[in-house]
Amino acid sequence: MHVSDLALTDFRSYTQVVVAFEPGITALVGPNGQGKTNLVESLGYLATFSSHRVASDAALVRRGAGRAVIQAKVVRSGRPATLELELVAGKANRARVNRSPLPRARDLLGRLRTVLFAPEDLALIKGDPDGRRRFLDELLVLLSPKLAGVRSDYERVIRQRNALLKSAGMSRRSGSGPDLRTLDVWDEKAATAGAQLIAARVTAVRNLRPHVERAYERVSSAQSAAEIGYRSSLEQAMSDGERPAGTGVAAEESLTNADLVQARLLDAMSRLRSREIERGVSLVGPHRDDLELQLGGLPARGYASHGESWSLALALRLASYELLRADTDFESDGEPVLILDDVFAELDNRRRARLAELVAGAEQVLITSAVPEDVPDGLDGARYDVMDGAVTRVR
Repeated sequence: MHVSDLALTDFRSYTQVVVAFEPGITALVGPNGQGKTNLVESLGYLATFSSHRVASDAALVRRGAGRAVIQAKVVRSGRPATLELELVAGKANRARVNRSPLPRARDLLGRLRTVLFAPEDLALIKGDPDGRRRFLDELLVLLSPKLAGVRSDYERVIRQRNALLKSAGMSRRSGSGPDLRTLDVWDEKAATAGAQLIAARVTAVRNLRPHVERAYERVSSAQSAAEIGYRSSLEQAMSDGERPAGTGVAAEESLTNADLVQARLLDAMSRLRSREIERGVSLVGPHRDDLELQLGGLPARGYASHGESWSLALALRLASYELLRADTDFESDGEPVLILDDVFAELDNRRRARLAELVAGAEQVLITSAVPEDVPDGLDGARYDVMDGAVTRVR
């Protein structure tokens, strides 16, 4: 799989731009603030409906414009297809394939697969669980696009359930008895979607684990062993809601059975209901879970050095790439497009060389860099200069 053409209209800083790409290595070089990252961000968004820079789609539409359009020609197994996504401020996005409208924008997911590594990925190691959950969910969507609907449904249900919990708490504090019959309905909905999401996440973590171990060993020259696991809020002691109960193999295995997880979620919601009403939030479910990261048996967050954190973040992305590459359920052959957004400037010489060695053989690699010197010699290929909104091929 590779992207042969990219056209943007009113996306970020671009009023209009068209760029032709080739398989292999392509470097986009130019000073900061000239639009390099906007180009690769558009491809990442087309693949996942998510930006690695901002949470809101509104920031992707050029100021003063009412909509933005991302159009890319994707060649997979020698067959080209033109993918188009229209981002409309304040409205639902619209998608087309070969100029034919799709019933839902999310039906576009899965037609382009990318793995994007950026400086923001350091937050996967040092940041809050929300970023690690988002990392897992974006990988799930790439592996199984239908899970985008499950994720969206769960987020909608939890927002509604939290609103009902807050309302019930206000009624309780005012001395009136809250009507909890509606909450029962939303418990069922939350448990159904939440169980599917948890089971898919845990399965993905199990499949990702050996790739992370190998990638970290190669990037770090085997300085320590990397381990990943899934910590579910279901595995916390219900007596105090805080004490972790562990995430052993048996516990992990039980979380891959969506029916079992659904029953456990319903039971947990029932037992926690009084506390949830008191606090006005849902205390159990995938929105409370975390991806555990360890180095040498210690939590990476808080114990890993800056260099180790970079290596582990890089290992997570390289492992995602290998998992997608090995995905036999994908509808046609093709490696994901690998995007390295301004990462070489953040790495020391040893890690820079190791990364270059690991990605050199990928079908398509898109690199952004502020200066040509930051692109390792081993990644020689096409080069574009990006300056003042103009993208010019120089090699």
